[in-house]
Amino acid sequence: MNAPVIRPAASSSVAAEPQDCAGVESATQPVAQSPDPVTDRDRHYMRLALAAAEEARAAGEVPVGAVLVRGDEVIASGFNHPIGGHDPSAHAEMAALRAAAKALGNYRLPGCELYVTLEPCLMCAGAIMHARISRVVYGAHDPKTGACGSVVDAFANDQLNHHTRVAGGVLDAECGDALRSFFAERRRASRAARRAAAGDAMQTAQTAPASPPVSGDERDTSPEST
Repeated sequence: MNAPVIRPAASSSVAAEPQDCAGVESATQPVAQSPDPVTDRDRHYMRLALAAAEEARAAGEVPVGAVLVRGDEVIASGFNHPIGGHDPSAHAEMAALRAAAKALGNYRLPGCELYVTLEPCLMCAGAIMHARISRVVYGAHDPKTGACGSVVDAFANDQLNHHTRVAGGVLDAECGDALRSFFAERRRASRAARRAAAGDAMQTAQTAPASPPVSGDERDTSPEST
């Protein structure tokens, strides 16, 4: 599979919309919510992140997507592609950060917000802080690797010299459903492949010609028997 191309996104105006609602299969486990208020604007950009997640699904990757926003402009988007990219760091957040830094000509991205459909892991949390992202908004909680409070809370460490605001659970049902449906389909495909393999093996056994009887001379090939 070829690695997907991650490109800077065209600018997008905010259109407020009504409220809708790992190892990431069990995402959406509840954790304490951030006091950072969630708005229709946040839901709008999370839907754009969900659209990016569908690009990951189309490539056969776990569907996680991200968009990076400055003001009312989408600077870049990215989607999860570690398998196709042969890159363990190719999470959706990392792809969006790389594309945004290239588009703006600066590895620092102050004043930008990152929207991602799944709670960032520790790796992504570190990159987010190094980039000086002002705010992270995520969808589904990740009880296995989440670094915004589900497993650890990297952003709550007062000793760090940059503090990113965090809001979680935005469109959590939609983000979680995207992940659950992906894994359910993968399990169905795996079961179908196993059934097909078992059927082929049975058919081969039934149609294979019977082996001729083995004589005593053929059974005993020791030097003493010759």
